[in-house]
Amino acid sequence: MIRLLIADDQALVRGALSALLGLEPDIEVVAEVGRGDEVVAAALASRPDVALLDIEMPGMDGLEAAAMLRERLPACRVLMVTTFGRPGYLRRAMQAGASGFVVKDTPAAQLADAVRRVSQGLRVVDPALAADSLAQGDSPLTERESDVLSTARTGGSIADIARMLHLSEGTVRNHLSSAIGKTGGRNRADAARIAEENGWL
Repeated sequence: MIRLLIADDQALVRGALSALLGLEPDIEVVAEVGRGDEVVAAALASRPDVALLDIEMPGMDGLEAAAMLRERLPACRVLMVTTFGRPGYLRRAMQAGASGFVVKDTPAAQLADAVRRVSQGLRVVDPALAADSLAQGDSPLTERESDVLSTARTGGSIADIARMLHLSEGTVRNHLSSAIGKTGGRNRADAARIAEENGWL
């Protein structure tokens, strides 16, 4: 039997995934959580073979949870499942140690097959998303530009962002200016939106 942990903040989706995958003769759902920061504790308690993680969850996103899971329970393989098929997410998921990446509208039989393949140590990636990711390439933002742009989403002033990131106001302005130029945004809010839509933040 393949032991499966499901993490999704939407109870209806989590329940549907659990019901559908639980019908498979070789898959047993051993844990369900609704927050990213509950994933590692649940995995350590239930020892799943595969963790099916949503990307956008409260407490901690699925990408962070995947990286922590790889560190704390390396035998557990991760299959990311998301509503948002953003190319940047795919790249970040693979960097976090995920073995697979599928979108939520994947038919149940294909999803079950993805769980099986990931449990066998294979990589499973939505083909359209893989093509988009290759066409798009890496994020143009540096790590620091991503930090500044991500913090700027809260709408704080330059001084607020500088204080939060322990940077000078001039440095924050430089990083924001560079990020706006690289994303083609009209302003920092637009640049953050573009970067988020591409999965760079």
